[in-house]
Amino acid sequence: MKRLKEMVLKRLWLRDTWVIAFLLGFLVLNYPFLGVFNKPALVIGIPLLYLYLQLGWLAFLFMAYFFSRAQERKHDDERRT
Repeated sequence: MKRLKEMVLKRLWLRDTWVIAFLLGFLVLNYPFLGVFNKPALVIGIPLLYLYLQLGWLAFLFMAYFFSRAQERKHDDERRT
């Protein structure tokens, strides 16, 4: 389990990951996806489009948090050596 965690963190250190995250966010917040979720449906009393936007925003916040944590860890490891 620890080895898997180390492997995942090493991949998150790549700067390309930030670019991919930006492009993914740009794609998800444009017409094809917004059109799919722009339906007159309610989920737990919340319009589907609003729920999609809120959950997407939350997911990108968590992703940015984990990327920054991985970057901090890389810098800490470099300082120790």
